[in-house]
Order: sequence, then C-alpha cells, then structure tokens
Amino acid sequence: MNEINPWESSSIDDYQKLFDEFGISRFDELLPRIKHPHRFMRRGIIFGHRSYDSIVDAINSKKPFSAMSGFMPSGRIHLGHKMVMEEIIWHQQQGGTVFMAVADMEAHSVRGISWKMCRRIGVEEYILSLIALGFEPEGGRIYFQSTSPQVRDLAFELGVKANFSELSAIYGFNGETNIAHMVSATMQSADILHPQLQEFGGPRPVVIPVGADQDPHIRLTRGLADKMNMFHVFPNLITNPYRENFVLTKNDLDKINIENPEVYKEWLNADDKSEPPYVWLVNIYSKLPADELFTIKIRAAFKNINKSFNKILVGNDELIPYSGHINIRCFSSDYKSILEKAQEIIKNVERSIGGYAFLSPASTYHKFMTGLQGGKMSSSIPDSIIALTEEPKAAAKKIMRAKTGGRVTLEEQKEQGGVPDECTVYELMLYHLVEDDDEVLEIRKECMSGDLMCGACKKRAAGLMEEFLTDHQKKREAAMERLPEFGIDHKF
Repeated sequence: MNEINPWESSSIDDYQKLFDEFGISRFDELLPRIKHPHRFMRRGIIFGHRSYDSIVDAINSKKPFSAMSGFMPSGRIHLGHKMVMEEIIWHQQQGGTVFMAVADMEAHSVRGISWKMCRRIGVEEYILSLIALGFEPEGGRIYFQSTSPQVRDLAFELGVKANFSELSAIYGFNGETNIAHMVSATMQSADILHPQLQEFGGPRPVVIPVGADQDPHIRLTRGLADKMNMFHVFPNLITNPYRENFVLTKNDLDKINIENPEVYKEWLNADDKSEPPYVWLVNIYSKLPADELFTIKIRAAFKNINKSFNKILVGNDELIPYSGHINIRCFSSDYKSILEKAQEIIKNVERSIGGYAFLSPASTYHKFMTGLQGGKMSSSIPDSIIALTEEPKAAAKKIMRAKTGGRVTLEEQKEQGGVPDECTVYELMLYHLVEDDDEVLEIRKECMSGDLMCGACKKRAAGLMEEFLTDHQKKREAAMERLPEFGIDHKF
C-alpha cells in the first residue's frame, strides 16, 4: 500500500501496513491506562493512534483537552458516520471540549453540491443525529466551515506554509485539480487546529477520531502545526548507537574525548581495537550504572528567554545558549518534568508575541465497517448501508438479506460452525447493537460452535436495529427543538 486517498472511499485490508509504512502506533498498548474505554476501544475497533497518550494524560489528570471531527454533507448519514459521532461524544463525556464541523466548503468544491443543499443535508441529516446521540451544547461547538471566520482566516494562514508539491505528494493533486479543492485541504487543517486558538481556550491536546483513509489530513496538519510555531521544544537523547536504550552520563561525556591522551592511551592498551576510541569507550561505560543525561533542544532566537528557563533548572542542570537554539542538560532533574515545563514556557512566550504555539494534533484510527452485501460501505451504494434516517422495518429487511459468514448448508453450519469475522450481521452487533462485551463473545462462541444459525442471528440483529432506529428517530425529532441551543437557525 503506497497511497491513502481521503477523497476516495476504499477498504484497507492490511492494518499492519499502517503501523509499518505510516508510523501509526498500536492503540491496545494505551488501553490499560483508560479508565472507562468506549466499546470501540475495548473491542479493537479503534486499532491505532498518533500521540493519543497526550489525551489519556489529560483525561486522567483532568487537564483541558479537546476532540474534533467533521462531516462532508454529501449524502445520507449512516452507521459509519455514527461511529465517529460516538467517539466525539465519548470524549465530551470524559471532560473534553468538542467541535463538530459541517464541511460545506469541501462538499461544494469537491462534490459540486450547492450551498443550500449543503445546509439542508448538514442540519437535517448530520446535526440532528449528532444531537440525538448525546452531543451537548455545554463544551460543544457545531459550525459550518463557510460561516466560521476563525476557520477561514486560519486556513488562509496555513496556506502560506503549504505548497503545491506537498499537497500533490499527499493527495495526488495534478494540473486538473481545481484551486478550491486544494484550498479545502487547508480548510480541513484549519478545522483540526482551530480548537487551539485563543478564543477557544488556547493550545491544548486535541484528538481527531478518523478512519485510516483520513490519515493524509492528519499528517498534513501535524506538519503545518509545526511550521506555524515560532519555537520548538523536543528531547534530544545522547545515546550509544551500538547499545539499545543506553544513555551516556556526564562523566562519560567528560571522558570521551579522543584528543585526551589518557583516553587514547586506555584505548591503545585495549585488546580489541576494532572500533574507534569513541565507540569503544561508549561500550565500556554503557555497563556502568549512572544518572541519565538528556538534552532538550529549544529552537528559539528570543533574547530574554534564558531567564525563564533558568528558573526551572535544579542542581547540576545546565543551560547552554547557542545561536538560534538553547540546550538544557538535565543532570539532576527528570527530563520529562523539565520538558513539560519548557513546553509551557515556550507556549506562553509565543502566545505573548502573537504566535499560535500549536500542539501537534493527536488522532485515533478505527476499522472500516463492511457493507451489508460485502465490500465497502458507502452512501453511494444504498444496499450497502443502513441510514440513521431509514424506515426501521426497511432496515430490518436489509439485515435479513445481508451477507453472513455462514456455511452453504445447515448441516455444514452445525458441523463446522460459522465464520463471524466474515459476517456483516455479527459486525453490526459488534460495532453498534450490543453494548455488553460478554454478550458479544457469547454470540461469537455460539456461531463458531455451530449452535447459532444465521437465520436466528439475523432476526436478532434485525430486531435490535429496528428498536435502535425507532428510538433514535424519536430523539431526532426532539433534537429539532434544540437547534437554537447550538446557535443553529434552520427552517424545515
């Protein structure tokens, strides 16, 4: 897999490649630190992340954080959209401020949808369901791209840092791509970064829950956030390249100097001279227990910033100013503590002189749902989806016709069992219809043992879906009266 295109709906079969090729981290490693994980997290549906540990830290320490997502108003809202809405609402329930964009500028430029239709679909399909699912006005913002001056202005600023070559490499833009389509890419980045603007609370960790096909937007935005910042703080570990996880100490640094006669003499007397003096001494001293040395490099050229950093140093910590950057050597302090304090100082200084001080946005990645007939789930293929506005009995009938992981005959099903991992009906229960994990596991067990037949399983899922849609659509009707709470004026 060499390319992910966020504007073309396609399935990604090998999620392992996303770890290997695109640097996405495994989500299951963070799960033990999350106190009340969403079922998507518990069940491995959310499989990867970038920098989500910053969100977990904020949740656990009750510090400010945000979650943000958006929808292009181009068709009916379906279960795939519901997944992202649930993730946003979960983060709101964990104490985060949350933002939901209706990407009408993107829909207009990429799909050619009229502004009037963008508004109607945005409200009547997406926003009503978002509110019905539990999105609250307190700590929540819903907006249209075209009516948000903060997002439009930020998109313009981000455009200064983006170029055609970069966008072409990420999205495959060419000479046939219209300018508005290109602008929509920086609009998406502005959507992602604007929760960190001063009027919305300033710099803070922000997570964007997405499907893996949206990772190009995340990579572009993380790069633009870095380019927009005046100052940068990052750890620079002094390590032994020949010994994993080894960090040199201050004494080692003093001794490792090939111009020092004593050091050179020590190397000459050694039995093994296959490595140069520097590497040889690193290997010798790597066996000695000692305090770790870390260097924090701060790319900054702000004349009076040194005083602020001197206040956070302890004991033998050293601040070494260079032309264009500052090094802090943490001989006494824990580097993570110093790093956090340095980042806070840089953030405050940058904001005081008119900068943004953006934190790199985090992201989570969930698996795609399969269409009811197999293949991809897409609004452009009606039989592949269940829309949240669909007549409940019609949705139940779709499930009764859905592709399963059952065997060819009833006898084979009883003898060999079904294959739930290839069953769209089981997937509906795994993703949406059954909250209790033990109940899902029991369904899976009965299917694989041959005790549960596909017909009975379909009837169960169809009943649950009909029940959910009936309830959800009643809540959508109630949500119509709540639109003013979210600052939305709409005539139905």
